Amino acid sequence: MTDAALDRRAIAEIAEDYGLGKLAAVAPAPPAWCRQPRSTRHILLEAGRGKSILRFDGGRGEIELKREVDLLLFLRKHDFPCPQPIADRKSRLYRDYAGQSLIAFKHIDGRQVDAVRLTNTQIEDIGRVLGELHVIGKGYKKGVDNRFGFESIAATWSEARHGLPSYFKKIVRTLDEEIEYLGNYLETKLPRGVIHGELNAGSLLLKGDKVVGILDFEMGFRGRFIFDVATAVNAFCFVDGKYELKRFEALIAGYESTRTLSLAEWDAFPNELRFSALRLTVARLAQVMAMPGAQRGLAAITEGRVEEAPVLDGPDSEEQRAAVRGFKDHLDRLCVLRRERDGGMEPMLLAMATGYDYRRYQKVKQVEKRPAK
Repeated sequence: MTDAALDRRAIAEIAEDYGLGKLAAVAPAPPAWCRQPRSTRHILLEAGRGKSILRFDGGRGEIELKREVDLLLFLRKHDFPCPQPIADRKSRLYRDYAGQSLIAFKHIDGRQVDAVRLTNTQIEDIGRVLGELHVIGKGYKKGVDNRFGFESIAATWSEARHGLPSYFKKIVRTLDEEIEYLGNYLETKLPRGVIHGELNAGSLLLKGDKVVGILDFEMGFRGRFIFDVATAVNAFCFVDGKYELKRFEALIAGYESTRTLSLAEWDAFPNELRFSALRLTVARLAQVMAMPGAQRGLAAITEGRVEEAPVLDGPDSEEQRAAVRGFKDHLDRLCVLRRERDGGMEPMLLAMATGYDYRRYQKVKQVEKRPAK
């Protein structure tokens, strides 16, 4: 789709078609909305009925779009703070526009905060909202494929490792060992439901201390709740190369104000942290290898030159640098979780070992079993 297809007149017609009122202003969407691949484009428009986001998606099929919209509508029905799709005058929640799929969302008035700048109060609210998602998600019965199962990650790693240069020998050994370990010890029979799958600071919109929006549900699926919690811990509690216990305690306090973790989930927590770190390490590595100039990207990983412009250049440079940074960041977490280097794991493990409150869990179970009046 060319820019000519999205001139002001065309956007005004779209605003009219969605009943948004007279167009007042058009601007690029805030960065939080623009984390999808470059085949997806977002526009912020302001009209008579307020602000909206237009998303033009050229990379996904109708089944995927319908799945995302259905999930968002379900969550919004339960007042969860996620994007709200808007129907056009023909009641369509997604439609074709100039060869792409168009979805309109109500704008969410919030701001992104870098993970390192989050306060413990904000992290506690993130935990609370994640718990809400899991409680609400229990009631969503439609099938959502798990894209991030162990078998899928193992297959991605098997394919990627054959193209790695010889100087990746140590990293290959680490990831081989982790695949073998988790294949034997990863627990799969744990509480499940709809999860976000990759909650991080880029997916959040905050206003003050409160989460007002969680984005990026196009990758949501049915999975283990503790995997989602572990992913959040890896995203929000790892700062300057180590895990921060106070952040972990805040996140879990917020989460358990909504949903109590079971004893089995506490037992599985350390391995779920490792699996979450492994999944994102392998995913970012595969992303680097799929881009032009992959060998330079891989060299940057081992040589510590990720931020140097000459290392990665061309139209994909920033996207590749982001993938390289992501690979290194998640590999760093994995090395700490494997106890290959110090990084605050001892206090975290102690907190996990003593975090289960049997009396509180029994109280929750009694409430759940209480017959309706």
